[in-house]
Amino acid sequence: MLWLGVDVGGTFTDLVLFDRAAGTLEVLKTPSTPHNQADGIVAGIAKLAVEASRLARMAHGSTVATNTALERNGARLAVLVTAGHRDVLVVGRGNRTVMYDIKARELQPLVPRSCCHEVDERLRHDGTVVRPLDENAVEEIAERLAAQDVEAVAICFLHSYANPAHERRCAELVAKRLPGATVTTSAQVLPEFREYERFSTTALNAYVAPRMRRYLGNLREKLSAAGMPAPLSIMTSNGGSLPADRIEAMPVLSMLSGPAAGVIAAAHVGRASRHPDLITCDMGGTSSDVCLVRGGEYAMTTDGRVGAFPIRIRQIDINSIGIGGGSIAACGSGGFLTVGPRSAGAVPGPCCYGRGGVEPTITDANVVLGRLGTDRALGGEIGLDRGLAQDAIARLAADVGLSAVAMAEGIVRIAAVALAGAIKEVSVMRGIDPRDFALLPFGGAGPMHAAAVAEELGMRTVVVPPLPGNFSALGLLIADVRRDFVRTKVSATGSTTIADVHVVLRELVRAGEAELESTGFSPDRRRFAASLDMRYAGQSFELAVPVALEVAGIADIEQAFARIYVARYGAAKAGATEIVSYRLAAWGLTDKPQLPTIERAGRTLEAARSVERAVVFGGGALDVPIIARDRLPPDVVVNGPALIEEAGSTSVVPPGWSAALDAIGCLVLRRS
Repeated sequence: MLWLGVDVGGTFTDLVLFDRAAGTLEVLKTPSTPHNQADGIVAGIAKLAVEASRLARMAHGSTVATNTALERNGARLAVLVTAGHRDVLVVGRGNRTVMYDIKARELQPLVPRSCCHEVDERLRHDGTVVRPLDENAVEEIAERLAAQDVEAVAICFLHSYANPAHERRCAELVAKRLPGATVTTSAQVLPEFREYERFSTTALNAYVAPRMRRYLGNLREKLSAAGMPAPLSIMTSNGGSLPADRIEAMPVLSMLSGPAAGVIAAAHVGRASRHPDLITCDMGGTSSDVCLVRGGEYAMTTDGRVGAFPIRIRQIDINSIGIGGGSIAACGSGGFLTVGPRSAGAVPGPCCYGRGGVEPTITDANVVLGRLGTDRALGGEIGLDRGLAQDAIARLAADVGLSAVAMAEGIVRIAAVALAGAIKEVSVMRGIDPRDFALLPFGGAGPMHAAAVAEELGMRTVVVPPLPGNFSALGLLIADVRRDFVRTKVSATGSTTIADVHVVLRELVRAGEAELESTGFSPDRRRFAASLDMRYAGQSFELAVPVALEVAGIADIEQAFARIYVARYGAAKAGATEIVSYRLAAWGLTDKPQLPTIERAGRTLEAARSVERAVVFGGGALDVPIIARDRLPPDVVVNGPALIEEAGSTSVVPPGWSAALDAIGCLVLRRS
């Protein structure tokens, strides 16, 4: 039985093939195909030389929904709103997203005002009807939309989280007249309060749905033609996965799926390697994603964005920045060196790829410094040209009067500082000391920069997991099925009984049970976790408070909120507290691939050492041993400087650091 995980990035498509019978893992990198990601996936399966008919399970991390929103090439969209609230998506929150740029332009809404249509209806905040739905008006609007060849319709009425009846009926009328269009209601997508965030998330879902449906349909058609019988599942932003047909209806759930898979794998490997407190650093070709994992658990948030648009779905709390191996270095205004966020991407790619790139990148800097070898093709396909990298770095260096080596080291240093800054946002800025954590780097470029990032932060331990270059693809095979449910019901804890809390939580559990039963999970393979969004009365924002499904009393809830508030802000305050929303995470537990065992037989340090290469550290070149990770025996210490190479990645062990494999195959770097 074979399982396949496929993660599509901006530069490479990563595949991990797990043979359950043999307990082996096989990895592959192949260039991404931005015009149609499905082509790169099918090409990768062919290169693995595996019969598609033998695949029993396939999990996929897709960026199609995210790219559609960022590139503004989604569906022709119309939005139906409550009369008098046509400008919710235009006005937004009214805040400045760029504080100090006096020339900053106002945010362009996803859908122009002319495509927002008012419907006479109105609900109170508790769901009671003020004005009934004007069905004749809905039918007239639907006629106009049909004449305009609208592809998607988002229905966003006030307070529909409390009563979805008007939205549901409106959707029925619109779908009857526009049978080929995607019709989405805000009560389906995000049944909670805060109208702008709910409307924005719903509009995004409708906007990307037609393209996502076409992509997944095309991918399944290609896989079926290749003979693959396995069902296709898609990674979701909350760290779970869902069948592809569910994602077709709710593509917004996959907006941030790629980074989530790596965090899932990191938490799994961290627990197995006895490093439960981690900060992950996923550095790919275009961007980097960091996340804090404490006690083997990662934080969740609903405060996400895709570009400038808020997306309030439940998601892993990941901080992303535009720094990757393909990030372009340039002299900005004032002669300052900048690195990123512009990227050379997969095409043309860094200069050393020899595909027409002319601007120097982080990858080119690493080639010049000798940290990235040119003796074997990157990803098995892309040969690296040191001369092209040297020329590009030298041209930039000449502009500021530096040597090529000094410029290359400067580029790498700026990248490390930027990554450290991203990590500080999820740690130091929340009162957490990163020195109490280990850094877990992955992605093609992560292990190469990890020690430098750790030194910036004062961290003393780096844990490079097995298969770092394909780690997110491995996470796709580890992830369980997950759905999140939410219900907004604002009430003061002083006037709420524990029976009231139990009623809402049990309703959510019933919804979760039905969802997991429909996807084939038996009761013993289901797990649930509840939390409450809470605040002090008068506050505008909430904290998530985990609670037991059968929490004993309101006092227990208030005490749990106080503890979390103190941990976040340093002190509690006197005053009444409120429950705002009830949340439930429902998991369908899946089997996990085993990490490959490390055999000692035939592994020696002498066998692992191949040649030496001149590598630059601190302005001077040193002859550094090149060590093959797959031949290195466990527990044998390698003192830096050294380079430890493997398929898809290189770990840099600088002077003053040491490295050794642990029992499960993690490469643990320690600073002396």
